[in-house]
Order: sequence, then structure tokens, then C-alpha cells
Amino acid sequence: MATLRPALRLLIVLTLITGGLYPLVTTLSAQWCFAQQANGSLIIEQGQIRGSSLIGQNFTAAKYFQGRPSATAGSPYNTMASGGSNLAGSNPELDQQIKTRVAALRAANPLAPSGIPIELLTTSASGLDPQLTPSAILWQVTRVAQARNLPVGQVLQLVAEQTSTPLVNFIGNPVVNVIELNLALDDLPSRATDE
Repeated sequence: MATLRPALRLLIVLTLITGGLYPLVTTLSAQWCFAQQANGSLIIEQGQIRGSSLIGQNFTAAKYFQGRPSATAGSPYNTMASGGSNLAGSNPELDQQIKTRVAALRAANPLAPSGIPIELLTTSASGLDPQLTPSAILWQVTRVAQARNLPVGQVLQLVAEQTSTPLVNFIGNPVVNVIELNLALDDLPSRATDE
């Protein structure tokens, strides 16, 4: 019994520290220093949640830029089933999926250059990526401009505005958040009338 009492005290103290104090300090620090990220990086427009800037969405209409394919189970960009396809490069099923995506992209983008950016054909490890490189976005510009009856130059300018570059070039590549770009496209008519 003499050894049991200190062990129980230590259990209670460590439970209070690791199960109460540490999570409380971490949560308060996150809310204070990184409130937007700690609350899910939500995109809110006119009081409605339109999504998260960290999770892709399945845009299929011609007037929207399409993101990277998702391999999540059940439905595209399903956060409850995040994960890659785990298909090896030598797997015939992967070859078939890529051939299907190539055919669909060529049919939807007949005026695009012949070389399709690889990220429009392959899924990511999480299946939730919201970002593409500028080259994958630029590959789709003609289709989006035609579908929206906009000059290509105006769409290119919007893509340039939405492109995020790293602070230091060797740390990463420029990227475009597809959700934020598509929401900015939806705002274009109201911008034009406001000016």
C-alpha cells in the first residue's frame, strides 16, 4: 500500500497536467496566435461558410477551375476518408484512371495545349489538396473564360492576383487555391458593376 499511494498521486498529477493543463494552454495559444487556422481556415461569405481554404472541393462546371483529382472513398474530397489511392505506378488500374482523366480533360478543354499538367491527372496523398500550381490553372484558363464570357486577359489577371508565392523561392513553389480562385470568379460581375 505504501508504493500504491505515490503511484496514484503521480497518476492524478500527470492526468491533470497532460489531460487538462497542456490541452488548455495549447488551445488558448492556438486561438490567440493562429485563430483563423485553429478554427479550420473557414471561408465565410455573406455569413455563410463556403468551405475551408485547406480542403479542396469538387468543381465540375465548365465555368469553374477544377482542382486535383481526389481519391477519397465515398465521394470526392471526403474528409472522413482522407487518403491516397495507394495504386503503384505499375498498376493497370492507375493507367486506366489516368487515361480516363486525360480523355475527360481533353473533351472539356479542347483549346488547351496538348500537354496536361500531371497534377490534373494524379491524386495527392491526402486526396484533399485545395491548391494547384499556376501551370495547371493556366491550362484551364481558356475554358473558364469562354464559359463565363470573359476576356482571357481578365481571367489571367485574376489568376495572377490569386497566386501565392513563398517568401523564399527555395522553400516552395507558387500555388493557387482553387476554391478561393473560383469564389473570386463568382465575384467578378459584382466587381464590374461596383466600379
